[in-house]
Amino acid sequence: MLIDAVRSLWAEPRVPAPPPWTWRDRLLVLALATGALLEALLRDDLVWRTSAVVIGVGLLLMAPWRRTRPLLVVSLVFGLIATYDMVAVMAGVDPEFTTLWIQAWILLLPYALLRWGSGRQMVIGVAILLAFLAVGPGRTGWGDLALGMVFFAFSATLGTAARYRATSRVRELDQVRLREREQLARELHDTVAHHVSAIAIQAQAGRAVAATSPDRAVDALAVIETAASRTLREMRAMVGMLRDGEDAELAPQPGVADIARLARDAGEWPRVNVHLTGDLDEVSPTVAAVTFRLAQESVTNAIRHARNATRIDVRVCGDGEVLRLTVVDDGDAVASDRISWGYGIVGMTERATLLGGRLTAGPGPERGWSVQAVLPRAGAGA
Repeated sequence: MLIDAVRSLWAEPRVPAPPPWTWRDRLLVLALATGALLEALLRDDLVWRTSAVVIGVGLLLMAPWRRTRPLLVVSLVFGLIATYDMVAVMAGVDPEFTTLWIQAWILLLPYALLRWGSGRQMVIGVAILLAFLAVGPGRTGWGDLALGMVFFAFSATLGTAARYRATSRVRELDQVRLREREQLARELHDTVAHHVSAIAIQAQAGRAVAATSPDRAVDALAVIETAASRTLREMRAMVGMLRDGEDAELAPQPGVADIARLARDAGEWPRVNVHLTGDLDEVSPTVAAVTFRLAQESVTNAIRHARNATRIDVRVCGDGEVLRLTVVDDGDAVASDRISWGYGIVGMTERATLLGGRLTAGPGPERGWSVQAVLPRAGAGA
């Protein structure tokens, strides 16, 4: 656990940093800039009033870049503050009366440094913070140093915790995607192995009946048998490595027609209605199996999580070169700001993407939840 935490700190952040100047940043800058102006007008003990406002607001404008350029912002902000304090000391003025208290927002910077910075940036940034606390102008003793370290350490600790939590989340999502790829590989193996085995059997039968046929036909059948058997062995070996040695299940993979088994009559609650329309023939076995899995997962999620749902509609339509799957329920409306993208949706999206399709999930237009998937009939590359 501790080793993972240290590694997550030193590694580059795996969660993309948000762009600067989000609406929250605009609100922060506006609020703090207003506070700086009010403080400059109301504080009677403030020396160098104009320069204090200029420096304070100027530093404030760097706040939105604390996520994307944490080390640069830390260096500039604390470097300018230290320089300004040094000028005040040389002029015989107490730095406490030349700066704005509103600059307490710089306590956000240690958080940003430990949350978004790389390992090298954190080391350099922490050194800058310690130097600022230890030798900055205007320090009156160990009390100021200890108090400053407490505040900065608290902010940095929060950033470290947020970084570790985000990194753990990304790692778990990677594991989900890996499991989905292994499951898809197993299904692909089982499906293709069935057909390749059939080819080998047909080739063997061809050799048996070709005794009275020209020798070239016998040779061709022998080549088919050899190639099919070799392909089967190689494919089993490759997919076996993906499975970490797990054996293939012998049960046949479900298909589009098996989605009808998900239906539930009025005696069970909520009801599940299944509608299969359009041309559902000549669908790749892998696509058929994935379509069933997506429908099954969507129905299971709706039964578990849709509040006050009475009906779940599952529709599969063969539309030209694609299959369209839609699963909707009539549960309570879900606010968009309360959506939690669970691992199930991540795995479903991964399956659809690997086959060259797409999947979207979210609140329905009026109420409930909707899952929509579009898969190419022949799979990826079709």
